[in-house]
Amino acid sequence: MVKSEKTTLGRSLVKHHNHMIQESKDKGKYYKNLQKKVLESVTEVSDIDAILEQAEEAERLFTINHSNTTPLPINVDTQSSSSTIAAEEWREQQKIEEALHASSLQVPRRPPWTPEMSVEELDANEKQAFLNWRRMLVRLEENEKLVLTPFEKNLDIWRQLWRVLERSDLIVMVVDARDPLFYRCPDLEAYAREIDEHKKMMLLVNKADLLPPEVRAKWAEYFRRNDILFVFWSAIAATAVLEGKVLKEQWRKSDNFQNTDDPEVVIYGRDELLARLQSEAQEIVRARNSRSPVDESQRENAVVGFVGYPNVGKSSTINALVGQKRTGVTSTPGKTKHFQTLIISDELMLCDCPGLVFPSFSSSRYEMITCGVLPIDRMTEHREAIQVVADKVPRSVIESVYNITLPKPKTYERQSRPPLAAELLRAYCASRGYVASSGLPDETKAARQILKDYIGGKLRHFAMPPGMTEEKIEDDTGRETGSDSEEGEGDEKESDEQVPGIDDVLEDLSSFDLANGLASSKKVTVKKETASHKQHKKPQRKKDRNWRVKNTEEGDGMPLVRVFQKPANTGPLTMR
Repeated sequence: MVKSEKTTLGRSLVKHHNHMIQESKDKGKYYKNLQKKVLESVTEVSDIDAILEQAEEAERLFTINHSNTTPLPINVDTQSSSSTIAAEEWREQQKIEEALHASSLQVPRRPPWTPEMSVEELDANEKQAFLNWRRMLVRLEENEKLVLTPFEKNLDIWRQLWRVLERSDLIVMVVDARDPLFYRCPDLEAYAREIDEHKKMMLLVNKADLLPPEVRAKWAEYFRRNDILFVFWSAIAATAVLEGKVLKEQWRKSDNFQNTDDPEVVIYGRDELLARLQSEAQEIVRARNSRSPVDESQRENAVVGFVGYPNVGKSSTINALVGQKRTGVTSTPGKTKHFQTLIISDELMLCDCPGLVFPSFSSSRYEMITCGVLPIDRMTEHREAIQVVADKVPRSVIESVYNITLPKPKTYERQSRPPLAAELLRAYCASRGYVASSGLPDETKAARQILKDYIGGKLRHFAMPPGMTEEKIEDDTGRETGSDSEEGEGDEKESDEQVPGIDDVLEDLSSFDLANGLASSKKVTVKKETASHKQHKKPQRKKDRNWRVKNTEEGDGMPLVRVFQKPANTGPLTMR
């Protein structure tokens, strides 16, 4: 009896143990799936209504973006400029609408919470606040005059940002030096001050070695005028110095770092940036501790959080500051999936946040691909993205970098117009030998390579601060930055006087057919039309009639019969 009781107890313990193991496995699978869901960034939607809305948006953007190009009308009329006027009016109305709704373009706020709240209650409140934020943006998307770029739609990614903002004393927003205002989110600065009035926002202008010193001076003046705390920095250059390597890229010049007298324009090194971050963060901590009562919640160490768009160099900056590779780095946006904390010293801790695509107004989604915010793999129309590159990079720079010759504009076109995407792709494919299986130029492969060079800095380009675009600045590549309105007035007048004729239109149509494989590349010879009275039959060859007797007095014109008389047989030959 005792033996059976022990056996029953052992079996129950084994069953209980197996049941607990199975529950732990199920929980592990659940959390694993939940973690996979958290780590996935969502900037696109898949429902049919949103797809139709995106199609309408693409059609509207195509009409706007292609209205400024020179049309090829069959009916030559110099007074038909209604499409250009309509496009200009549309842009003006779009700017007015963007200014009116700029305050509605916000990042989602975390609802108020307390440590006594349960997990379910906090999760429900956050989901409801996020849903209200999505509905507000949907109302903006319903406005036909507003174009809202793709933005982060995963709540868990925004939760990572909330945690970083709450932990950090100094928030560093990493932006690309070539267009800092595109990557800057002013509402994020307002949200950080809403959390704590002592928090500060610093603008870390990464990839500053791609800018000439004169352009950096202009941006420094703009930042000072608008009371923006900024620092010029280059993560790639700092990593190369730390590893003792020399940058192979010719467009990253070493004289760009110290070739200026202004200390704010100089590109910071690793030690200088660490000292600046620590001093700014500790100043915030001291100010907070001085105004709050002494309790156990006060801390002496400072936390610096790095936020910003994907692929701007947050992880590369942290790796350069730490001195070793602690976070994953890749050229594809969205490598960092969750926030990470790295302790530099007892007084300084860094916090890396995943890259987020903040909602903003933009002219097209292809600009976000060229800026590296959206992955190149999501590119559907490669010519549209390449056209953005061709509009921003001068023609001479493209020809010198790739060692190619782009087709010149037509005689009736504006001579200073940027190259077309088809011209750039065909010239690049011809120089590199990119041919698809169909025998046509592999434009998709060429577009990916050009975009990588554009994002990586091989094709140098930069934007000027607002209000400073009229002054011309020459960089090392010979580019002149400034408004070309005055220079383009003469060209526009010449283009208005030179009206395309029917021969030019037919030539362009035939070249378009050849480029798209709609016609044969062989030359077709066309017979010239002649007058009806000249259409004779092919003259026949004259026959030889010499054997006929001429119609003379001695002859009657009948055929001449020639008789050959055979010699008579005289018998056998006799031999002598």
